[in-house]
Amino acid sequence: MQNATLHQLKVFEAVARHSSFTRAAEQLFLTQPTVSMQVKQLSKTVGLPLFEQVGKRLYLTPAGKELYATCRDLFDRIAQFEIAIADLKGLKQGCLRIAVVTTAKYVIPRILGPFCQRYPGIDISLTVTNHQYVLDSLNDNRDDLYILSQLPEDSDATAHSFMENPLVMLAPRNHPLAHEKNIPLKRIAEEPLIMREPGSGTRKAVKQLFDSQGLLMKVKLDLGSNEAIKQAIVGGLGLSVLSKHTLALEGLNNQLMILDVEGFPIERYWYVVYPSGKQLSAIAQAFFDYLLNEGKQVAEETAFEKLL
Repeated sequence: MQNATLHQLKVFEAVARHSSFTRAAEQLFLTQPTVSMQVKQLSKTVGLPLFEQVGKRLYLTPAGKELYATCRDLFDRIAQFEIAIADLKGLKQGCLRIAVVTTAKYVIPRILGPFCQRYPGIDISLTVTNHQYVLDSLNDNRDDLYILSQLPEDSDATAHSFMENPLVMLAPRNHPLAHEKNIPLKRIAEEPLIMREPGSGTRKAVKQLFDSQGLLMKVKLDLGSNEAIKQAIVGGLGLSVLSKHTLALEGLNNQLMILDVEGFPIERYWYVVYPSGKQLSAIAQAFFDYLLNEGKQVAEETAFEKLL
């Protein structure tokens, strides 16, 4: 193993964690042939195959399982070393790793701006991805902090809310309901809806509201992107429910209207989360405190009133 490189171990760990060369390549911003070559070279160094292909599924061999456990221990020790070094340096330099759910991309970059100006020596690694990937990262302790709008279930994690994340009903500005007040939810149930994919936090919250009144959602279209949903609303394909923060960058030419609907906005919150018992680095602790004390004020500098 003296000939094995840290890069090869990182590539192997990603493939093992995802059970996929393709997904590992996407995460590491490498080509799939490069990932395959690195694993092949590492396998040659070990002297035993690390993976076996059964049909379309990729499985770890006994040697692969042993190496994967070793990698996890090694990377945990390296992470602890990075925390110790960052603390010794104080807040003058270092890296802050944050994983956020997709909708948070409308909020977190605006909050990060003043923080980075305050501590210019800090580098930020910001991963924007889906809810499940953030949960997987949280469970594997891959990052320093995690931003979620839906608290993880059955997870040993510490979570603190730092600002509201209201869900609003959206329609195109030329929709017949655009200027009505106190619209009954029963009336909305007659409209075609465009929703995030099944399992998303937003969709679950909307379904709970409809179920509470014995109403069914007429879901016409499932989309996995907030931007695609906004374009579909403008195109007249239906109404939708999104976080109010997704409108922050729309500007004066916004073609969307927030409807005044019974039961809306649905109250939700942004949470900053980390594994319970995790020792936060000085940098992570500083950003954590900044989020709780100043995050809301910084994020709300964008005026939403123009969108009403």
